Amino acid sequence: MSTHDLYALPAEMTVWEIPAAGAARFNWEYDEGRERLLALYAKGKDKQWDAAKRIDWSLPVDPMKPLGLPEETHSLYGTPSWNRMSQKERDELGRHSIAWQFSQFLHGEQGALVCSARIAESVPDLDSKFYAATQVMDEARHAETYARFLKEKVGLYYPINPQLKELLDDTLSDSRWDMPYLGMQVLIEGLALAAFGMLRDITPVELPKQILAYVMQDEARHVAFGRLALRDYYRELSDAELAEREEFVVHGCYLMRNRLRGEEVWENFEIDKAEATEATANSEYLADFRKLLFSRIAPTIKDIGLWGPKVRAAFEDMGVLDLAGTDVEVLMRSDEDTAEELDRKRRFAAEEKARAAEIDAMVELGAGD
Repeated sequence: MSTHDLYALPAEMTVWEIPAAGAARFNWEYDEGRERLLALYAKGKDKQWDAAKRIDWSLPVDPMKPLGLPEETHSLYGTPSWNRMSQKERDELGRHSIAWQFSQFLHGEQGALVCSARIAESVPDLDSKFYAATQVMDEARHAETYARFLKEKVGLYYPINPQLKELLDDTLSDSRWDMPYLGMQVLIEGLALAAFGMLRDITPVELPKQILAYVMQDEARHVAFGRLALRDYYRELSDAELAEREEFVVHGCYLMRNRLRGEEVWENFEIDKAEATEATANSEYLADFRKLLFSRIAPTIKDIGLWGPKVRAAFEDMGVLDLAGTDVEVLMRSDEDTAEELDRKRRFAAEEKARAAEIDAMVELGAGD
């Protein structure tokens, strides 16, 4: 069966082509590099993992409630459209909503794969090339993981969201080597990290919890990579060059915020757009979600030096200006600790299961005598 047979809506194209822009850069200095970037490169090599082995794909998932979340968390809960639906229709709407969200995760990971390959090609310094090479493998693994989850556990995909597609187009069509960093490492990855983290912490379903925790362990390094590389470079830019990048940040942040509504799902279920727009604007759950999404982006934007009046005004308009004081280092350490703790618990549980099986076998053997 082709993936296209599982799309809830027709994908506009089989292959999306963006004309390549910019130069491939070689660097013949092999002995010098920034210590922290080389440390990230070493960690990137050390932390590689196999999605087929590290994740327990035998764990059950209810395709109607893949994350096991209560109905109250759905943005349309309590609306006239919701109240007219049967329970079966509500369950199907919930399935489509999760399929839409995880499909955007999947498409974003493929975008990150292409962007990190572009970074390895175009960034001028070798330490960044080394690290970007490890990220290419990370992003391939993440895309593999989300694609498998959607195919085997949910049985449904959605095409790429127009806002995400526009930001990827803007990011990859720009000839300046730093733009894949800014668009992907800071904006798309930063927002994805926050979304992954919220879902990781609230889902009671073990399989998606594993997937999100292990992907986040990698993504924390990717955002750190973007921060380190861009902070150094942006110190050298003129005010006019910084202003251009700040304009890109503002546009990208509004695109990312607006794409959270899931309009493609509304259209698929023929839900009144005005009603759904009002419901998502007033949803307490989505309001908290939107704000949390910028907990990784706002402090990173400030840290790399893109903190002019236009950026601050946009973040104030979105209600996330206060998040600029968030300690991203603490969040990233927590992401790594969560994944490692999950590994420890799973190993302990496996050992306990093996011991229990051994005891049962001995009891059965004794009973046979």
